[in-house]
Amino acid sequence: MSSLRVREWSVAGAIALLCLILASLAPGYFRLENLSAILLANVPALIMALGMTLVILTAEIDISVGSMFAVLSVAAGVLAKDGLPAPAVALVACLAGAALGALNGGLVAYWRVPSIVVTLAAMIALRDGLRWATQGAWVENLPRSFQWFGLRQSQYTPIAAFVAGSLVIAAAWALDRLTAGRAVYATGSNPEAARLAGLDTRRIVLAVFALNGALAGVAALLNAARFNQIPANTGLGLEMKVIAAVVVGGTAISGGTGSILGTLLGVALLGAIGPALTFLGINAYWEKAIQGGIILAAIVTDTSRARLHLLGKKPGRNHASDAATTGT
Repeated sequence: MSSLRVREWSVAGAIALLCLILASLAPGYFRLENLSAILLANVPALIMALGMTLVILTAEIDISVGSMFAVLSVAAGVLAKDGLPAPAVALVACLAGAALGALNGGLVAYWRVPSIVVTLAAMIALRDGLRWATQGAWVENLPRSFQWFGLRQSQYTPIAAFVAGSLVIAAAWALDRLTAGRAVYATGSNPEAARLAGLDTRRIVLAVFALNGALAGVAALLNAARFNQIPANTGLGLEMKVIAAVVVGGTAISGGTGSILGTLLGVALLGAIGPALTFLGINAYWEKAIQGGIILAAIVTDTSRARLHLLGKKPGRNHASDAATTGT
């Protein structure tokens, strides 16, 4: 069994263990209302984690997604208050997100600026720019036609789940079946080999950053529609949760290895931890500490695996090697 499959099974086992503990000590956790609330709260993180998976697969990172999410959420609320129809708000949010992502990706791919530097600067600029533009004020009194997209909450929940599920299936299928998906793996695994195989690695990096931004727009729209007001500081710390979910799901921070299934499991585990702590009577502030510990443990695991590979051990599953050798 490959190391990636081991990671996926490990996360699934952790979820099962957490469910057993909750079933024994806090069965109220599994009430339909609570599960529905957890689902809605984690749909944005799941959608953003899909884009982050693509970015990390190319051996890059984007820590500006939380700030991007905040800017796009507030923009969606302002446009909705100005009377723009929901489909038009969705289009603008996705295009604006894609533009912000492409700006990051262009600096990384064509100007060779390290992605951690570019996105750190973007994170600060977007967050402080939003704070200056709004003066900390919330976007309030969103129109009824925009909240829940004019539906009842009970109707909106399956729609949000359907959108997220469709994106998960599409991303998994594309990475597994399309040449573009194999090119993403190849770029992160060995960019020089990918380039020699005829791939434009710079364009691939630009594309995944742009797609990451567009998915942040989808997530921001779904989140904004849940409430009748949008805080100016929304999305604080969201980038940590998204990155942690991707890494704990088995996507190597060094690129080239990972799966959408692993990301889905990572989001499910991290999304369950916060509410579980509350139901178990544990201080919710531990959630951030647990997320940090998960990131550290995953990075240490990936580093150890890379060292074993250099020592001649059998490597984990890597789609990129197939892509590079076939020239796709």
